[in-house]
Amino acid sequence: MAGSAAARVMVAFAMKKLAVFVVAVLLAAGGGSWWFLGAQADTPAQRTHTVAVGSVEDTVSAVGTLQALNYVDVGTQVSGQLRTILVKIGDTVEKGQLLAQLDPTVYEARVAADQAQILNLRAQMTERQVQQALAEKQFERQRRLLADRATSQEAYDSADAERKILAAQITGLEAQLKQTESTLKGDQANLSYTKIYAPMSGVVVDITARQGQTLNANQQAPIILRIAELSTMTVRTQVSEADVPRLKVGMAAYFTTLGRPDRRREGTLRQVLPTPEVVNNVVLFASLFDVANPDLDLLPQMSAHVFFVAGQAKDVPVVPMAALRPVPRKPGLYTARVLENGQPAERRVEIGVTNRVLGEVRSGLAPGDEVILDGVQPAGGPNGGPGGNRRNGPPAGGARL
Repeated sequence: MAGSAAARVMVAFAMKKLAVFVVAVLLAAGGGSWWFLGAQADTPAQRTHTVAVGSVEDTVSAVGTLQALNYVDVGTQVSGQLRTILVKIGDTVEKGQLLAQLDPTVYEARVAADQAQILNLRAQMTERQVQQALAEKQFERQRRLLADRATSQEAYDSADAERKILAAQITGLEAQLKQTESTLKGDQANLSYTKIYAPMSGVVVDITARQGQTLNANQQAPIILRIAELSTMTVRTQVSEADVPRLKVGMAAYFTTLGRPDRRREGTLRQVLPTPEVVNNVVLFASLFDVANPDLDLLPQMSAHVFFVAGQAKDVPVVPMAALRPVPRKPGLYTARVLENGQPAERRVEIGVTNRVLGEVRSGLAPGDEVILDGVQPAGGPNGGPGGNRRNGPPAGGARL
């Protein structure tokens, strides 16, 4: 009994030592695997990019607003109470259509007074003409009598003076009549101005006055409404002084709107206004181009994201600017690291049109070449200057692969 108990103790001790050994071996194996995998993880894989055929655009971007190319602010040339407005915002009007009317009472009274004054002057003129005819006869009689020594010189001179006075009075009445007729024309014009007609065909886009409002035209013409012709719109953009030298009249431009970011509308730069606008100490120049609006879906004051195309290349080999390093004092020349037979090799590359992400390859690389991205300073500098951008940022300026 004692022998068998001792044997069982010895077996249990041996099994315990074996278990400890196995655990130690497993721990050693796990530690080695962890070290090996950790060492592999510390060795970064080189990132590469395959040169492919694509398109690249060099653009100047800006924010703009839409406005009608042709529009007119309709006002009134006379003062008075706005009696009625016959249109509303959104109405389409034709040239010559009656839009609004002011109270004409005062101007009708002035016209009536002028007409009465003209009648009075004409009556006075008729009276003077009759008197003049009589004075001429009396003068002729006095002339014959004086020739026959049958009247005095004084009577003759009095008859002569009377006819001349009446002739002068008639001349004065004629002048007063012309003056009153001129005043009548002016008052009739003012009366006609109480009816406001459309000076052009288009759409009523704004009404600034209200029915019943009293308008004072003594200092400036009050604006009642605006009519715009919406078939052609003007995009007015604000371009910073740093980008203005890159703009050239006649260069291509396109834009999208907030409501239709998927629709690209194109135009041609028409004008860069020479007078700047300073906003928050930033000097901005207004740049204008026109775009057709056949569907009338572009409306005044819409916002536009605008791109002026300074350079463009289509269906050419393109390479990320992050894979290029500029050659000092040689514009357009860069160096790139290319995988050849699995080993990196440096090449000199000529680049054409560029934007912040991609460049057009003119020589040095071909479609299918693998360029190394890691360890290369971006061509535009670490902050993404001209020719550079954040490494994983989206292509800018409409570039695509």
